[in-house]
Amino acid sequence: MTEVLVLYYSRGGSVARLARQIARGIGEVDGIAARVRSVPPVAAITQTAAPPVPEDGAPYVEARDLAECAGLVLGSPTRFGNMAAPVKHWLDGLGAEWASGALVGKPAGVFTSTASQHGGQESTLLTMMVPLLHHGCVIVGIPYTEPLLSTTRGGGSPYGASHVAGPQDDPQLSDDEAVLARALGRRVAELVAKVSR
Repeated sequence: MTEVLVLYYSRGGSVARLARQIARGIGEVDGIAARVRSVPPVAAITQTAAPPVPEDGAPYVEARDLAECAGLVLGSPTRFGNMAAPVKHWLDGLGAEWASGALVGKPAGVFTSTASQHGGQESTLLTMMVPLLHHGCVIVGIPYTEPLLSTTRGGGSPYGASHVAGPQDDPQLSDDEAVLARALGRRVAELVAKVSR
């Protein structure tokens, strides 16, 4: 079975919920499955290492996940209009994968969650695309042929799936956000299926 890596960092649960919806969308394409992994947290001062397996949620990503998967969907909460430090730290450590071309030609998409409607969703999605372009990924967004993209009152943009958690940090996705996340997963998987022929 061909797999798409759904890789994310989540603190409040919103990004993890988006990841699950994206994985559902991937699974809707015949012959394609999702491999869900998470990025380990980082700390300014490292005195003890993070456990090799997280206590809950998806397992931590390993280098072989990138090599073995035919596509990638990367998610992060927004931090002042940019990806969270753990995602950036993980990306910064991919020198060997960049040199070997591990991601060249693989379809890739991005997703995020913010506390406010104008909290930097689109800039976060765009900044996550930049390293993926350096790795040679084929960037996939959500086209306006998805009707909800034009009517959603929450997250979702042509750059990728997103969620507006609000000031109470509500991780529950709206119906529109869930549908658009599945659409992104399905779109990446459809491209993987075409490229893998």
